[in-house]
Amino acid sequence: MMIKHRQIHRRGRRSHMAVSYTDPQVSMDLLRAVLQPSFNDDIMAVFKKYQKFFDKAAENVKENVGDDIQTDQLIREACRNTLEHVRSLCVPKPEPIKREGPKWDPSRLNESSTFVLGSRANKALGMGGTRGRIYIKHSDLFKYAADAKDKQWLAERHHMRATGGKMAYLLIEEDIQDLSRSDDYKDCPDVRMDEMKPFTVPLWMVEKMQRAMEAQRDADL
Repeated sequence: MMIKHRQIHRRGRRSHMAVSYTDPQVSMDLLRAVLQPSFNDDIMAVFKKYQKFFDKAAENVKENVGDDIQTDQLIREACRNTLEHVRSLCVPKPEPIKREGPKWDPSRLNESSTFVLGSRANKALGMGGTRGRIYIKHSDLFKYAADAKDKQWLAERHHMRATGGKMAYLLIEEDIQDLSRSDDYKDCPDVRMDEMKPFTVPLWMVEKMQRAMEAQRDADL
């Protein structure tokens, strides 16, 4: 399941409204809406599993206290309290991303360094069917978000198509080559490293990458 990010512009004689689906919160809420029925079904299945215990406890209260006790209300209150206690659980936190060691040393980048588009690296490692999967599966990779000047330079040299406002990431070729030799990929028939089409970039872009690497690395300290 993939939520596509897009922008919708609605124009009228009296108003102009832009609704952005690039907002992360909007995207996550769309996902929540898709999954909500399944969550509801799972929660109801749990309550049905333990329904007999609630029923028996409510009947015992009624026998001990008197017929004025409304068992349905007792059961609803118990279920509500159960959900409130579930809300107090902490969602498991993901493992912290480790940005350390030689791969995160900005001095490794120079005018001889070769880079690849993230989309091509994704395809080269056999994940072309799922856009951006490489960033999720290998979140410890350095990726550089190209700005407008970078994208213009890359498009003029036919390293990428003009993307307008779309994001474009550059990865270090050496990092992708290392991944291709790992156990996850070395015997994978879908790996096609010839898809990468590596290239070098000018010093002014290398310097921006160095600053970006340093900022991402130090953000974890």
